[in-house]
Amino acid sequence: MKDKIFKFLLFFAACSILLLTAGVIYTLVGQALGTFQYFGFFGFITSSEWDPRAGQENYGALAFITGTVITSLLALLFCIPFSFPVALFTGEYFRGKKIASMVGSVVNLLAGIPSIVYGLWGFYTLRPLIVSLGLSDQGFGILTASLVLAIMIIPYASSLSSEFLSMVPNDLKEGAYSLGATRLEVISTVSFPVASSGILSAYILALGRALGETMAVTMLIGNTNNIPRSLTDTGNTMASIIANQFGEAGGLKLSSLIAIGLLLFLITAIINSIAKLTMKRINP
Repeated sequence: MKDKIFKFLLFFAACSILLLTAGVIYTLVGQALGTFQYFGFFGFITSSEWDPRAGQENYGALAFITGTVITSLLALLFCIPFSFPVALFTGEYFRGKKIASMVGSVVNLLAGIPSIVYGLWGFYTLRPLIVSLGLSDQGFGILTASLVLAIMIIPYASSLSSEFLSMVPNDLKEGAYSLGATRLEVISTVSFPVASSGILSAYILALGRALGETMAVTMLIGNTNNIPRSLTDTGNTMASIIANQFGEAGGLKLSSLIAIGLLLFLITAIINSIAKLTMKRINP
């Protein structure tokens, strides 16, 4: 009897997740339907115009999709050269030592810092640095937002990558050492290939956080409804435009903002699906 009750609870929990996801999709689609009917789905995602004036309303998501993709991919690009060495340091070279434990604790601490704190740090530290280097007049723009995003996702990528590296069986590494392999050769030919799917999933998770980040980006990207033409241009992401204008929106504008949220949901789902397919090809 206890086993049947426990099995029912597990089944109920699993079904609840499916129902919750279905409810989120249903709500977003229902609220965004007016925008897609008015502008057309492809018309909405390929237009960069955002005009809320009464009688001349015209909304398009292209500028925000572009801003989201550029900032997230740049953040991931900036993140890799710093996060992967930290993962090797804590998960391979100094694994089990006090210094690795200290670095790991700091990384976990950074991962738990709220995004608004990173935004404040970027506003008062990184933005003036960008200005002093002559890269931007006011320090706002795609580059500043991407750098802050990179700093935010480094703890996620490095912590998870370190965990996957530490899970590589010691028997495999010891076998390589017994054949005369160096530490670098063991990492490149044993540890990294075995942990590659996990490391990939770590960076996909980091990219997912970058895609949906709101407050830090809103404080630093400049909040202009234009397609950025360079790294120093200002812009908006899908999350930042919703955060900036949702409170005052109504009617068609509100429906358009919800449509942008639905698109962000779809982009995240597509990226996760690509990650799963990639991991299956690496480890069939």
